[in-house]
Amino acid sequence: MNLKHYYWFFDQVLSNKLCDDIIKFGNSHSDQLAVTGKFHDKIEKDKKLTDKEILDLKQKRDSNIVWLDEKWIYKEIQPYIHIANRNAGWNFQWDFSEACQFTKYKLNQYYDWHSDSWDNPYTNHKNKNYEGKIRKLSVTCQLTDKSEYEGGELQFQLRNLDDPTITINVEQANKKGSIIVFPSHLWHRVKPVTSGTRYSLVIWNLGRPFI
Repeated sequence: MNLKHYYWFFDQVLSNKLCDDIIKFGNSHSDQLAVTGKFHDKIEKDKKLTDKEILDLKQKRDSNIVWLDEKWIYKEIQPYIHIANRNAGWNFQWDFSEACQFTKYKLNQYYDWHSDSWDNPYTNHKNKNYEGKIRKLSVTCQLTDKSEYEGGELQFQLRNLDDPTITINVEQANKKGSIIVFPSHLWHRVKPVTSGTRYSLVIWNLGRPFI
């Protein structure tokens, strides 16, 4: 898929109060270890990970999350998804947002290179709004200012170029209240936090598979 814009950035569009309210609300809930792939399937079946599985998981991803499904959060963020989708020229068809993932990256925590999307659509999901759909647009909202932590940089890797090692440092993403929208198939990572705590909010937006 050839893209003119690999991401669309909104500079500090969320108020400090809103960011602080989301952090306070997220921290009022019990968090859980963030998982990926096969580990996610096991957690969905209410099975605990073994110590070895946790070690294996943390080779790829180490962070803590809380799932939030609050209308007041979607109301603030979804308009920017529509604007980015139009202004970037993607014009992806989507009609549903997954639950928001409130993410905490503490000392030495990170998320290595990954893509948010996969080839096959959701099937037999407990939420019918997921059925037959894939992740098309990913959204990252920065809830803490760069002055509150070190490390934790968001980076993109454009693997469809002649040089697949080209990495883009999204320095703007460090600003509190900023939003980045990007196609879910784009490879990205969050580098390890070296001090403080990095709070962010991630939303994946679903639609029918591309034809």
